Amino acid sequence: MSSELWRRLFAFPGVARWWVLARFGVTEEQWNAFPLMVRRAVVAVLVGVVALVVLAPFSGIDLAAVYTWIVFAALFVPSWERLGRFGRFIPGLGMLAVVVTYPFYADKLYTLPILGAVPDVNTGVNMLIYAMMALGLNVVVGYAGLLDLGYVAFYAIGAYSAAWFASQQFAGQNLDGSAKHSFHFLAIGIPADLGGIHITPWLLLIVGGVIAALIGMLIGLPTLRLRGDYLAIVTLGFGEILPQIARNGDSLFGQNITNGPQGIVPLDGMGFGNTLHRLVGLPANYQIAGNGDSLYFWTAIVLVLITIFCSLRLRGSRLGRAWVAIREDETAASAMGIPLMRTKTLAYAIGAFFGGVAGAYYAIFTSSANPDSFSLNFSVFVLVMVILGGMGNVWGVLVGAAFLAYLDKAGLANTGAWMNDHLGLNIDVPKYEFGIYGLMLLIMMLFRPHGLIPEARRKMEFEHGVHDEPLYDEIADDVHVTGASH
Repeated sequence: MSSELWRRLFAFPGVARWWVLARFGVTEEQWNAFPLMVRRAVVAVLVGVVALVVLAPFSGIDLAAVYTWIVFAALFVPSWERLGRFGRFIPGLGMLAVVVTYPFYADKLYTLPILGAVPDVNTGVNMLIYAMMALGLNVVVGYAGLLDLGYVAFYAIGAYSAAWFASQQFAGQNLDGSAKHSFHFLAIGIPADLGGIHITPWLLLIVGGVIAALIGMLIGLPTLRLRGDYLAIVTLGFGEILPQIARNGDSLFGQNITNGPQGIVPLDGMGFGNTLHRLVGLPANYQIAGNGDSLYFWTAIVLVLITIFCSLRLRGSRLGRAWVAIREDETAASAMGIPLMRTKTLAYAIGAFFGGVAGAYYAIFTSSANPDSFSLNFSVFVLVMVILGGMGNVWGVLVGAAFLAYLDKAGLANTGAWMNDHLGLNIDVPKYEFGIYGLMLLIMMLFRPHGLIPEARRKMEFEHGVHDEPLYDEIADDVHVTGASH
């Protein structure tokens, strides 16, 4: 197939849009001349019509779907930018309010076609943890352009860091059966005589991130001198080594460090303790609260917001611009005076920090740290989230992470159940999840290689290309222009 035919095929959605408008006697110039609110209102109406056509055969006219469309139209249609600096934050704050209140209406929402019910709160917590992981990897891959295939190692380091300091893993036993080692620091709901190390999980989130960042720096210093495929191979090996250490760490140097394949269970619960619970009503312990999943959900939102804030600030900082320069052309960045090793090591350490925090929170949420959760496939899965959403774009990565995490936790199983019920099949769809993700990635690379919500710079590169001209031709053109001027 010729390149021109591919170009026309990729441009088909845009051509189809203008063809539909032309059926109503509206040209592209006339459409662009309409006020912005009018254009947005037309788009909102079309979205509502499409949603009605898609949802009605499966769940009928559901009021929850109508309310969803009203919220979408209220945030999308008005020109909030006219209100000045505060106005541009209104859509984001509105979406944040929708997400924060999700536990109150999640069980009242509609059923999606084929995919089944919308995510429950437990699945939502997993989606937020994946989003934190993907944003951390986006710093390494999207900002600095360092292909990391072993990112799961930092996730595992954070999880085991939380497990070591919030469990009975290192309690030991005396001859009378009592605990040999015991250390408590602001532990929540833990008996004073319980053995092991028990530190408040709030502190362990930072500890897990710092340990992951330090190990990331130690690994990065000798390996980040490599480029491209060589760096990917080294990180791939690192990602394979750490899970094996976790799986066989029940007899490491004669010590039980990771409890082997069984993992470390249970972990201490998260909460604010009885004192704050009595004074201001904060939950004492998430594990025994009636709305534990909702509490973990809201805490995960706070962690994701912190990660988003740091990612956005880093992107516009001097360090972020240095990362972009290295991503675009490492040789030119070095020639401009950017210290390559220090800059790349910082990217590795910051990405590892967010991965460690996510791992620590995941271990606390599931009350376990198990080596089966940290396979190489996990690294590839998170990398696919970044690529699908749009490398370098924070909001795109969030969308890609949320969508794929939902498919992984519930969407594929619901799809398989629908296919088996309605098509008379007997297929275990989650069994083929990585084949499905690979197909999705292949389709994305063909039709939208810059991702669902691409970074502006990468979108421009893909759409307009970079046309290199030989140096000889440039010199010849300059000589020709100079001669003509004389």
